[in-house]
Amino acid sequence: MASTKLYTIIFVVLAALTTVQAWVEISGFLDQSYWLAFGILGVVASVKALMVAGYFQHLRSEPRSITYVYAAGLMAALALTVAAAYSIT
Repeated sequence: MASTKLYTIIFVVLAALTTVQAWVEISGFLDQSYWLAFGILGVVASVKALMVAGYFQHLRSEPRSITYVYAAGLMAALALTVAAAYSIT
């Protein structure tokens, strides 16, 4: 079992990444440079998803086959998001 200190650090990192996401959305960066903002938001969201899955859902201690299933789902979601963004513009 991981320590409370580790979970607190992860929480602070997730909160900081959420702040970055909110700043990109609120600052009007999406209007100025859509694809750059989209890329930043995609990377930040992916990092957050990996941190949540790895630590809070304890994916780090699971067999690698479960990690590969999660990664396949992440790639599918990413492909659908890119396809949806492409159809909007």
